Amino acid sequence: MSDPIPDWTDRMRDLTEDLNPETCDRFVRDLYEAAQNDLDEQRAKADFDREE
Repeated sequence: MSDPIPDWTDRMRDLTEDLNPETCDRFVRDLYEAAQNDLDEQRAKADFDREE
C-alpha cells in the first residue's frame, strides 16, 4: 500500500493558500495516526469479543 499522506496533504493545501506545508503535513499525519489507532482498538475489541 502506498503512503496516502502526501496525497491528502496536497488536497488540504489545495483548499487554501494560507496553510503552511509543514503544518498541513503534521495535521494529516496526526489525523491519520489517530484514525489508525481507533481502527486498531475496534479490531482488538472485535477479536476479543469473538474469542469469548
